[in-house]
Amino acid sequence: MNHWNRWILVMILGVLFSRMDPSHADEWIDPLNETKEQRDCRMQWWRDARFGMFIHWGVYSVPAGTYQGKKIGGIGEWIMHSAKIPVAEYKAYAKEFNPVKYDADAWVRLAKEAGMKYIVITSKHHDGFALFDSKVTDWDVVDATPYGKDLLRPLEQACKKHGLRLGFYYSQAQDWNHPGGAKAGYQEGDGWDDAHKGDYDQYLKKVAYPQVHEILTQYDLDILWWDTPVWMNESRAKLLRTLIQLRPGLITNNRLGGGFSGDSETPEQHIPATGIPGRDWETCMTMNDTWGYKSYDENWKTTATLIHNLVDITSKGGNYLLNVGPTSLGEIPQPSIDRLKEVGKWMAVNGQAIYGTHASPCRKPDWGRITTKDLEGGNTRLHLCVFDWPEDGTIDVPVANQVRHCSLLANPARKFEVRASEMEGIQVQLAGAAPDPVCSVIVLDLIGSPNVIEQHVRQAEDGSIVLKAIDAAIHNPGDGQHAAYESGGKKDNIGYWLDPRAWIEWSFHVTQPGAMNVEVEIGTPHSGSQFRVIAGNQTTTVTAPSTGDYDQYTVVPVGQITLDQTGLVKLSVIPVRENWQAINLRKVILKP
Repeated sequence: MNHWNRWILVMILGVLFSRMDPSHADEWIDPLNETKEQRDCRMQWWRDARFGMFIHWGVYSVPAGTYQGKKIGGIGEWIMHSAKIPVAEYKAYAKEFNPVKYDADAWVRLAKEAGMKYIVITSKHHDGFALFDSKVTDWDVVDATPYGKDLLRPLEQACKKHGLRLGFYYSQAQDWNHPGGAKAGYQEGDGWDDAHKGDYDQYLKKVAYPQVHEILTQYDLDILWWDTPVWMNESRAKLLRTLIQLRPGLITNNRLGGGFSGDSETPEQHIPATGIPGRDWETCMTMNDTWGYKSYDENWKTTATLIHNLVDITSKGGNYLLNVGPTSLGEIPQPSIDRLKEVGKWMAVNGQAIYGTHASPCRKPDWGRITTKDLEGGNTRLHLCVFDWPEDGTIDVPVANQVRHCSLLANPARKFEVRASEMEGIQVQLAGAAPDPVCSVIVLDLIGSPNVIEQHVRQAEDGSIVLKAIDAAIHNPGDGQHAAYESGGKKDNIGYWLDPRAWIEWSFHVTQPGAMNVEVEIGTPHSGSQFRVIAGNQTTTVTAPSTGDYDQYTVVPVGQITLDQTGLVKLSVIPVRENWQAINLRKVILKP
């Protein structure tokens, strides 16, 4: 029996079984039509979890970043595409994929020890190789490898045993082996090897659709994680989206394509500066520089960085999906194991500051981050996650509430004094040394909901005022390309500033009035872009020189302004529309 006929039989049986099981379509509510209450109920476990494990595993772990004796740049799981490996050559790697050291139970126990609440694994990545026994193709772990067994069923069973939720990543569009599968950077039907050329719509109907049906009917899944909607449009995406009704309660992401936003945004390898208001979101990130295993990638993030990332993401209302890339033998690299266990030690003490919390009510403080939990009676708990233990022993929390309780999460008997400040809100006196060198968590219980004090930049003791990009209010016109704050790596600036109608503004407190010299730090490949700097009734027009590129910065003098009284002052940077070309702006500096 050929694959297509086998698939028709599987579909008929699947429809019959799903009709027999009342847990399927009868209870399914299309997420596009569900009420807020229904959505909140469906998403609740995921929002409470905050921390999950991503697993990128497949045949690409055999070359492990090397092809024909050369180290191939880029991420490990893209080696077939990056090196343009012919289909026949790449398929031969499957004969060396023999994960005899795979222990699904140990993987799940490791995730649980790290404090993770769910796992998402690549059921099929862009190379088209399935980690389960697909009846649609022989390009799977059962038919193409000496191992010859389903890798996903043991993981499903281990997750059930240890109480973790399970999700499958599925590359619905890109497939570099099956004829017709999409290939990033190529036109439809094209590619680097005749063996994988073909009709994309036929690929979707004969490979992607039936395989998604397989994983949704044969495994008990909580998440379906689509990826890279190359060549997708609304009708193609709709074909696949209809399948989610097979699993009521399923959570999907925003990468299906065709205009379907799914349940969550998926920032990759970065943390949005202010989260993603109005949307559930999940930062996915590697521990080194690759998702799939590369034997020579030793650029590991420190445990402190991983913990700070988790806290930062949680403080902005997001989830952290942290990746491991197992070897072809089925082993998670030891540096990943070491770091996950170290994170787990911190979580065992401080997990209450992560699980079931939501975003900070105020902007991130200089000393760390804040997560929030609602208490009975309308009261609020703030978890003050202190990265930098202050030398003077004081941290400011910009809320004007009465305090019920303040203590160390790791040791509730260690209490801290608090005092109210009209300008700063609540000041917590942190006596002694930092309890945790990475992140110490202080529990601050408030009466009522947080009454946030609006925060403004303050003049330094030397009279200077530094207006950073992250502190700016960005005013976008409501359509088109939006200016936005960028962070991560070398980025710490307002970018994407293409629209001359967009402008930015700061509010700051002046305590030492007088004449100030004003400078702006900008980067732009353009010469002659103009903008106005406005403070009070004083306006100065600036012509920006080219700095070579957006990420090459220089300080440009603006001129002099006079701040003639104490109190709150606003400063704006507004493009000159007729002479505007995009700039990146890092800061405005005012010096006496």
